[in-house]
Amino acid sequence: MNRIWLYVLLLPGFCSLLSVTGWGGDYHLASFQAEVTAPIGHALMGGGIAPASEVVDPLYCKGVVLLGSDKPFVVASIDWCEIRNAAYDRWREALANAAGTDRERVFFSCIHQHDTPVADLEAQRLLDQAGLEQSLCDVAFHEDCVQRVSGALKASLKNPMVVTHYGIGQANVDKVASNRRVLLPGGKVGFPRNSATLDPEVRAADVGTIDPHLKTLSFWNGKKPVAGLSFYAVHPMSYYGKGGVSYDFVGMAREKLQRERPEVFQMYLSGCSGDVTAGKFNDGSPENRPVLADRIYDAMKKSWDATKTYPIESLDFRCVDLKLPVRSSSGFTEEAMTQRLNDPEQTTFQRNLAAMGLAWRERVESGQPIDVPCLHLGKAQ
Repeated sequence: MNRIWLYVLLLPGFCSLLSVTGWGGDYHLASFQAEVTAPIGHALMGGGIAPASEVVDPLYCKGVVLLGSDKPFVVASIDWCEIRNAAYDRWREALANAAGTDRERVFFSCIHQHDTPVADLEAQRLLDQAGLEQSLCDVAFHEDCVQRVSGALKASLKNPMVVTHYGIGQANVDKVASNRRVLLPGGKVGFPRNSATLDPEVRAADVGTIDPHLKTLSFWNGKKPVAGLSFYAVHPMSYYGKGGVSYDFVGMAREKLQRERPEVFQMYLSGCSGDVTAGKFNDGSPENRPVLADRIYDAMKKSWDATKTYPIESLDFRCVDLKLPVRSSSGFTEEAMTQRLNDPEQTTFQRNLAAMGLAWRERVESGQPIDVPCLHLGKAQ
């Protein structure tokens, strides 16, 4: 069985240079969820597309808390586009406090559907100073969501379930993911394959380099499944940009499986997919969204069917700090981004991007690293 990685994300925060903690004894798992749907009028995709004008699907934050003889471990996934910088810190701190653990033990991931919010508190502060209140995110709404989800987490700890085993499964996903990069006529490599692609020649090009597998990490009480975390690497959009708040095709697949198996808590997390879209198999028509959803759903079921379980004998947690330099090429210097932020001739989206770039620069220059955590369960990590 191939190893599942749970899951090497780059999480801003602090941790020791290397910390290893082994857990032994009994284990429990608590699951939680709360609705975090963007209100009408809220910016979507960081202000780069039409704001929310209708709710097609409710948005959720879903998570699990793994409890053992050491500090709890939290994995949470949210139907939002991005959560950056100070906003990311706020979420992890709140979830850690609710779980009674440390921030570096909170793995918090955005699924990245585009018809959903982007949050960056420091960037919005800079935008407020430039006269662009709520152009990126509504800070009060953001905090309400933080409180709602952390409250759901805390409440879930009253009724945790015993877990004795973990499971690993995977299945091929048929006709969903494709690499953005396409070899164009004349031998030039281009990036024309977006989430929705109409050009028949671009769609006909090879799939390219992708991870074809959807993987599921599950937790069991004996032979009874308790929770499943499904991972797949693809940009999770079929169509977007018209103001319809949606968890899109991956959310549709997750919720369909949840309805069919109400006794097993279902989560979905996006893998490393910045260069992977559904463009080869998607023309952007509304009719194709449920088609893609069913393909993800089928892979989820097959991944469950292929699952092998193993006793939970120990849990090891590791965390290392990573420091990355700021980008200072043309257009990305502090001076250039500050000028763009304060230029009323620029689009709101360009000013929002400049503010987010400045917030990241401030974080790096303050010396705050990115922490890279990993949980080892034996055959899965």
